[in-house]
Amino acid sequence: MIRKQDFEALRLELSVKAKNGLDFIVAATVVWVAIAFVWAQPNSATQNSFITFMVGAAVLPLAGLLSRAFGTTWKLPHNPLQPLGLWLNFAQLFYFPFLLFVFSRYPQHFIMTYGIITGAHFFPYAWFYQAWPYAFMAGLIPVGCLVLGLRVAAPDLYLIPTFVAGALLVLGGLLVLSYRRNRQAYLLTLPAGQ
Repeated sequence: MIRKQDFEALRLELSVKAKNGLDFIVAATVVWVAIAFVWAQPNSATQNSFITFMVGAAVLPLAGLLSRAFGTTWKLPHNPLQPLGLWLNFAQLFYFPFLLFVFSRYPQHFIMTYGIITGAHFFPYAWFYQAWPYAFMAGLIPVGCLVLGLRVAAPDLYLIPTFVAGALLVLGGLLVLSYRRNRQAYLLTLPAGQ
């Protein structure tokens, strides 16, 4: 049985070593800027949705490159909580059948739905990394996408991915602040001399 303070130390280690997933957030920001560019083009909603699927696939390889640049660690074999991060990321894949349905029947609502799924999947990371900005953005991004999706005309749908990219940029800044706080707390959990 893991004591509560040991459990909290494991979570702090994940936050600090992965830098709150900052590499993924920066990668997602870049990808959502590219998606905004796609939706600013005079293509049909179906074409833009299809291109969005292709562009969205760049998040993982880009996060891998940024992981090296930021010095983040994805694998901590000694930390039993580490595999949970991967499972939390996979959880969003279960929303993709709904996304495919929207793509096939209501392509003009695809980008709104994709933004909602992207934002909502952040919620468990607030607990995982002990970083409240994830919980805040898990509410703000879906609501913002819904409001924009209900209000903007078809030629202005690029505003949705622009909003998501901006929200991710803010999230990245807040995660840096949260990382600094968690790093200080993590250093206090280490034995003297480490």
